[in-house]
Amino acid sequence: MEEILLKNKKHGMRTLILCIFVELLAIAGTISCGIFQDDLSKTWFATLFVACLLIVLIAWIPLAGLRVLKPQEALTLTLFGKYVGTIKGEGFYAVNPFCIAVNPAAKTKLNQSGDVGTQTVESKSNTPFPVLVDKKISLKIMTLNNNRQKINDCLGNPVEIGIAVTWRVVDTAKAVFNVDNYKEYLSLQCDSALRNIVRIYPYDVAPGVDTTGDGLDDDGSLRGSSEIVAERIRDEIQTRVNEAGIEIIEARITYLAYAPEIAAVMLQRQQASAIIDARKMIVDGAVGMVEMALERLNENQLVSLDEERKAAMVSNLLVVLCGNHDAQPIVNAGSLY
Repeated sequence: MEEILLKNKKHGMRTLILCIFVELLAIAGTISCGIFQDDLSKTWFATLFVACLLIVLIAWIPLAGLRVLKPQEALTLTLFGKYVGTIKGEGFYAVNPFCIAVNPAAKTKLNQSGDVGTQTVESKSNTPFPVLVDKKISLKIMTLNNNRQKINDCLGNPVEIGIAVTWRVVDTAKAVFNVDNYKEYLSLQCDSALRNIVRIYPYDVAPGVDTTGDGLDDDGSLRGSSEIVAERIRDEIQTRVNEAGIEIIEARITYLAYAPEIAAVMLQRQQASAIIDARKMIVDGAVGMVEMALERLNENQLVSLDEERKAAMVSNLLVVLCGNHDAQPIVNAGSLY
């Protein structure tokens, strides 16, 4: 289905003025026939009266084809079930009065900005009359913020993640006729694409994980590679919604966290990893300081220590440098031996 743009239809004001003028002229003719009935023959009277009456009855029909559009709005029109075209852009349009605007997603409400399809007439629960719905299609850029999903990452850890997708309709014919409801279709495809991409990445950097598909381990993760993950999600959604005439402008991760059932355990794991890294740094520094102390003592020949006392000195220095609390000095007033 290809979009057909209806051009040269912005003559709504001209049509409105012409219909009003013809209607008034026909009404005046009908009244004149009644006034000058005696001056006209029966044939002329009957002909003029019927013609004016018919004009009065049908002159308003073109008014049903008047359409007003604001900027970044469109109407997809069908005539007796056949797609005839789309009008776009702000203006006062006059189209075939028998054309019907089609928008299956007019009543659909999603958790997004700039949603269209507001009801123009409030219906009561006890009235049998249908509710009038605005059939205009918004061409503005909108942001879809789907609910957070719980998905297992590549290591099997449950992760809660949410995304915001910026999108717009670029082909009204595809959006209306290729899918049943383009808003719901987009929402479902966003959820599916998000699940497929998140399953490729771990939450944090993990060894032995290939996220690029080249067969080599890499350091990709949901937390550390959010820009790359968002770009892959955008591309995945775009491939799925091309047939719906939708363009995905951007996809961003708005929420990312471990699921509540494992959040406490993962926090302890991160704390343990941080403690290990800190201890490793402290030990490396302490060993370097002990080596430096022994080298300075040997260079200046301040004291001569055998291997046993060097080991005792090293042990004492490591205890002092690596301990969690301040060391308490002990003064030895006697002999070292």
